[in-house]
Amino acid sequence: MTSIPYPRWAVTLGAVVLVGPAMAVGPAAADNDRRTAAVVRTDQGVVRGAVAADHLSFQGIPYASPPLGALRWAPPQPGPTWTGVRDATRPGAACAQLKGLPMDAPSESEDCLYLNVTTPRSSARTPRPVMLWLHGGDFRFGSGDGYGGQRLAAGGDVIVVMANYRLGALGFLAHPALAGRNGIIGNFGLQDQQAALRWVRRNAAAFGGDPGNVTLFGQSAGATSVCAQLAAPGSAGLFHRAIMQSNSCANPVQTRAEAIGAAEELARRIGCTDPAVVATCLRGRTPARLIEAVGYPGAGVDLGPVVDGHTLPVAPAEALTTGRLHRVPVLTGMNRDESRLAVWGMERVGFNCPEPPGPDQEPESCPLTDDQYRDQVRAMFGDHAEEVLARYPRDPAHPASATLGAVLTDHDYAEPVYTAALAFARRVPTFAYEFADEDAPFFTEGPEPTFATGAYHCAELPYLFTVDYAEALTPTQRRLSDEMVRTWSDFARTGRAGWPRLRSDTPYVRVFAGGGGSGTTDFAAAHSYDFWLSLRR
Repeated sequence: MTSIPYPRWAVTLGAVVLVGPAMAVGPAAADNDRRTAAVVRTDQGVVRGAVAADHLSFQGIPYASPPLGALRWAPPQPGPTWTGVRDATRPGAACAQLKGLPMDAPSESEDCLYLNVTTPRSSARTPRPVMLWLHGGDFRFGSGDGYGGQRLAAGGDVIVVMANYRLGALGFLAHPALAGRNGIIGNFGLQDQQAALRWVRRNAAAFGGDPGNVTLFGQSAGATSVCAQLAAPGSAGLFHRAIMQSNSCANPVQTRAEAIGAAEELARRIGCTDPAVVATCLRGRTPARLIEAVGYPGAGVDLGPVVDGHTLPVAPAEALTTGRLHRVPVLTGMNRDESRLAVWGMERVGFNCPEPPGPDQEPESCPLTDDQYRDQVRAMFGDHAEEVLARYPRDPAHPASATLGAVLTDHDYAEPVYTAALAFARRVPTFAYEFADEDAPFFTEGPEPTFATGAYHCAELPYLFTVDYAEALTPTQRRLSDEMVRTWSDFARTGRAGWPRLRSDTPYVRVFAGGGGSGTTDFAAAHSYDFWLSLRR
């Protein structure tokens, strides 16, 4: 039977804090100064952040040296040190990228290895759990600054760290001509994430955090990154819990051969084809030229984590199957209508319209037709298309876009997420969830969808973070947000969620929904899990 591929989408607790330019004080006064002046001594120097009513924020802290010049396509190096007090009230630049979703801002910067720290303003008797966030964006978009940590920090009484990491060609180009002395290629973005974890271990206590209780969490490509770090030797001991939102460790990452092929394609696109000088040619290209060549998903060059034999010795899926992963508690889940975002993307670019938009025309939002739905399914699933169409027939009561969204959600997300969750449950404490607020706030930028987007991919993020790209939460949604913040932070604190562990004989999946709809669900039945599993065999 033809297989259906998955899509690629050591510090003391009493930190010293400066009150003035030359005065150092002990732990009690240091904690007081953190609350009133947001001044903290890191292992690189002193930073001064900003004070808000319920939290402190420290932005734009360089956790590694700028990867410029000879450090382009090299492992991250130790960050700079400074004397005096460094201003930490503004974020650092995002890593080089095109404009993606509404939360993503274009950038041409290579000097981008910065992180933000958000802490509660109140003091604590004991060190707080630390949560390090890895943003999503298909390894070509996104930044830590797109997500404000104050909701989790203040509401969950945790320390929240948001880190940038190199993206696209600058983060994941695995060209043999760029190999170091040990033959390592690609995965520079994963190495950046490990550098951020090491920074957290060294500096968590200075911000009131516990370096022995670190949760690594991420969404979409960020969840894939968490999967990679679970299988990466270099991250051993650097985190103690893992949260994966809207992606699965069962999904494949690139093999070395695939990654080299993608890198050589990119080199061809930018005219670096002479083997004798290809490395020099690549290094001479500007970030703008490199990110343009990578392009957008589906039309550009796919770059991301690669099984390189060093940073990532085995694929996360293999590590999960064989048990070669870091044994930490896991919280994993997805959104009920994940792929409605992708279907909206088809509308956003005018894909469904009878005539494609011209070069200077704004695309129209044309609804998907029934015929287009069937054509899409046949193009995606080939020999299995009629089985899929029979399983997901068109219902005139619902738009074709919603039906296609259900097909893609169940195939692209539900089956691999649940498969991985069951595999985790055989080895570590595992808790599964589904975010299901059908009225989740949508983006304020871009064309309005012609159908209800439901709990689309990214829909849970405004419930956990402070964001400026989505509609405001309603009072009911704020209560759901409070529930989710408690769950995420309690998991970070204890390694447990407020519901039973997932087991194959008791497959409990917690549902987060607005209006008192939270509870449990028969996840496998709701997402036709057995049907999709049968097609993969």
